[in-house]
Parts: sequence; C-alpha cells; structure tokens
Amino acid sequence: MRKFALFCLAVAAIVGFTTLNAQAQIVGESVVYEIEGQPFEGYFASNPGFGDEQPVVLLIHDWNGIGDYEQRRVEMLAERGYAAFAADLYGQGNRPSNVEESQAESGKLYSDRATMRQRLMAGLETAQSMAGVDPERVVAIGYCFGGAAVLEMARAGADIDGFVSFHGGLATPEGQDYSDAQAPILILHGGNDPVAPMSEVAALADELNAANVPYDMEIYGGVLHSFTVWGADGGSSRYDPHADTQSWDALLSFLTRQVG
Repeated sequence: MRKFALFCLAVAAIVGFTTLNAQAQIVGESVVYEIEGQPFEGYFASNPGFGDEQPVVLLIHDWNGIGDYEQRRVEMLAERGYAAFAADLYGQGNRPSNVEESQAESGKLYSDRATMRQRLMAGLETAQSMAGVDPERVVAIGYCFGGAAVLEMARAGADIDGFVSFHGGLATPEGQDYSDAQAPILILHGGNDPVAPMSEVAALADELNAANVPYDMEIYGGVLHSFTVWGADGGSSRYDPHADTQSWDALLSFLTRQVG
C-alpha cells in the first residue's frame, strides 16, 4: 500500500503542470517527415507562451516506438519551456505491440548502425526545423533503447549541446569510441539494472575519461531497469518513484546548464 501511494504521489508530482507558466498552453502535434522517401511520424509539443526561440529537446523512444509515454514526456518538457520533439526511428505506423516485435525492430537498428545514425540525424534536423525553436540550443535524451541511441548520436559527433541516457544500453559497439563526442553526457542509471550492469557503467566511465568527454553519472542504488516507466511490467515492480523524480530533476538541471 505504501509503495502504491508513493507511486501515485510521484506520478502526480511529475505529470502536474509546472508553476513556470500558470496559463500553460501546450500545443502538441504529430509531425510526418521523410527519410529516403519513407514516412516517419514524430510528435512535437511546445508552449507558445515561452516565445519563439525555445531551446530544443530531442527525445528518442524506447524499443516499442513512440506511444503515450513519449508524448507525455514531450508535453512535460513543453510545460517547462522547451520545444520538445519525439523522433521516430521505426517508420510511420510501425509500433511494436509486444516484446518479440520490440526486440525485432530495435535489433534491426542495433545491427545496422549506419541506418540508426541516419534516422537519428533526420530526427534532429526535423526538430531543428520546427517553428518557434532555437536550432542552436539542443539536447538529446532517450529512454532504454533510446538511451543507447542517444549515446550513438554522441559517438557519431552530433553537434548539439548535450546527451542524456535514462536506463539506456551503455555498451560501445566494436570499432566505435567517443573521440568525436561534441558535448557533455549525463547518465541516469539503476544500480541493480540487469540489462546494463554496473560493469558497463564503469567501462563507459573509462571510455569517456580516455576521450576527455565531460560527463556526470547518477546511480540509484538497488534500482532496476526501466525505473522511469510508469506501470512497467504491467505493474510497478520496476518503476521506482524516487529514482524517477530524482532523474527528472537531474535532467532539468542539465538542461538549464546546457541550453538555459
């Protein structure tokens, strides 16, 4: 009962409208764009009340594609004064509905890094082209599969202001490194994550040190994978309200430092 109450309080605190603008006017819309003739469908949200040069947050979805979760996170960022865009790495209408389909779609991109990078950069260009944004102030964030994809962007040398991984995959593919990374990296990770264990956290720290890449890591003790996903596993067995709120606060602090 106490865990459920904490879960409800945490979701209410995070999902609630910010006091930064009491009259928030969040405008959200689906955005269809093309990559080599194939349609992709992202989701963009902003609050026009914050002006027409808003910093951009590019959000990369989990392995099951863009859904209600990503749309809500984008809107939460818009409530804070960021123009936020959830990019689509799978293609319009391609939304896995179970574990097997999610593994298959994410696996295609894990095994074809050139295509992953192409789609990431196309999502970035689309976000930068939206009305009311400042294309020179951009941070990319991602959840789980999206966290791994954001690190792929960093290794690809994306010229933006920062990269944030929430419980993402941390292993570096053979033949890659962080020598081309252009901006600081923030890792938000569960200390008991069986998907990306602490050995991978330590290895990533060594790689970033070797490449002289600025980074910070927050490790949440005892916390499992997907700790920010409301209702993960169909319940709350992996969701951790404290780690969720702490990691969201860490993101907001990072955004303030990097893009204002």
